Amino acid sequence: MRQKSPLQALLAAGMILGSSVSVAANNLVFCSEGSPAGFDPGQYTTGTDFDATSETLFNRLAQFKRGSTQVEPALARSWDISEDGKRYVFHLRPGVKFHTTAYFKPSRDFNADDVVFTFQRMLDKEHPFRKAYPTEFPYFTDMGLDANIAKVEKLDDLTVAFTLNQVDAAFIQNLAMNFAAIQSAEYADQLLEAGKAADINQKPIGTGPFVLKRYQKDAQIRFTGNKDYWKPEDVKIDNLIFAINTDASVRAQKLKAGECQITLNPRPADLASLKADPRLVVPSEPGFNLGYIAYNVTRAPFDKLEVRQALDMAVNKQAIIDAVYQGAGQLAVNGMPPTQWSYDETIKDAGYDPEKAKALLKAAGVAEGTEISLWAMPVQRAYNPNAKLMAEMLQADWAKVGIKARIVTYEWGEYIKRAHNGEHDAMLIGWTGDNGDPDNWLGTLYGCDAVDGNNFSKWCDANYDKLVKAAKSTSDTARRTELYKQAQHVLKEQVPITPIAHSTVYQPMRASVKDFLISPFGRNSFYGVRNEP
Repeated sequence: MRQKSPLQALLAAGMILGSSVSVAANNLVFCSEGSPAGFDPGQYTTGTDFDATSETLFNRLAQFKRGSTQVEPALARSWDISEDGKRYVFHLRPGVKFHTTAYFKPSRDFNADDVVFTFQRMLDKEHPFRKAYPTEFPYFTDMGLDANIAKVEKLDDLTVAFTLNQVDAAFIQNLAMNFAAIQSAEYADQLLEAGKAADINQKPIGTGPFVLKRYQKDAQIRFTGNKDYWKPEDVKIDNLIFAINTDASVRAQKLKAGECQITLNPRPADLASLKADPRLVVPSEPGFNLGYIAYNVTRAPFDKLEVRQALDMAVNKQAIIDAVYQGAGQLAVNGMPPTQWSYDETIKDAGYDPEKAKALLKAAGVAEGTEISLWAMPVQRAYNPNAKLMAEMLQADWAKVGIKARIVTYEWGEYIKRAHNGEHDAMLIGWTGDNGDPDNWLGTLYGCDAVDGNNFSKWCDANYDKLVKAAKSTSDTARRTELYKQAQHVLKEQVPITPIAHSTVYQPMRASVKDFLISPFGRNSFYGVRNEP
């Protein structure tokens, strides 16, 4: 008889949270791929952070319906938009409770003060809480919301108004995104008074379906179901555990052994055995994603267009897709997936041409044997299931045209932090869409406002930026599409990135898991989910 793992033993004994828990409790273990960088969603941009924070502990004013790109009310029951499209009035949901924990007990329900605090902290660098705990909010600024939100005002306890400087066609979708999680103003005041403002990132308080109980970095996160949740029918799990392991093959083994009930980002090589296991199900969806190479245009020789063009056409994309994605990838041509509306199908790749690449490098004055750094992600992602192998294949491709790439990697949080600082030459990165709007790709990843955030190429083209901002500031879909198509041509011509692939997303789980839906945005949400072992 196989011995139980420590986690299984805890579950069976009803001791998962160090307190008395019924053996009949509905528990679910999620084999997660990494540790969150923190628990303050506004500070972060990755799915690892959002799964552990905004999808579990927090809510937004609006949210995406589970498994869909459709927006539905959340902490706001409804909203009104002015005729000129610049004023949004949100009518808030009454009776919503913030979490009660060992470190905070709320004295009131959620209200307009919490919304104002959440957004003022991101808007105002002189905000008392932000001065006490200096942080940046990359998503908020990458999308230009810091410049476009003129003011946020409380009209009464359950009504808040946002005034914009210019029309933002995706504003509601933006507020449904993870970074816009609503914080407790009362808790922030308590932390400020105690001189512990930074605790907002380690001891979170939200209104979400789960409450944080314990976090052990690189090991596990433990949550309990929120018994006071405003939508009680969505809380069907008593104890939710994120068991953290960066190795996809180990996660697959744990799933097969019953040590977790659901996992993510399986290796393509493991799919056949996972599908063959009668105790498992492996649903899949076409990926709303892109894996790509970002060239840091602020560093030589990537400041020269000819060099970027050369490295782009030296990449044997099909060989990478065959080896890395193993049949679960579609060759990428553009800066966003073909399922995104406004995608321009007329744009074509330069094609794989090492000889032309050599000629371009020579014309650009790049000596044979020039060394560059190539950063490889330390984690698996749906958009890149094996960054190490991809980096090795790129290293070989570029060696054929006289470029020596030195592969570099860091722990995930450090990788992103250093990339934001522009320490890389070229890096592997990717994106899964967050709100179904083209601006979430073309503005968030390649716009000038995103240069210190998710624009890892540090590329700022005035013509491109003008097109993208004009598209965002009109609600005419046909006009937006026309402008976004023009922008895609500029992006392709200037080569700040090399698109590699769009992948199929697989989500292996035990057959006992019911009602889990694959998110088009690559998020893992456990509200509405139950486990029936």
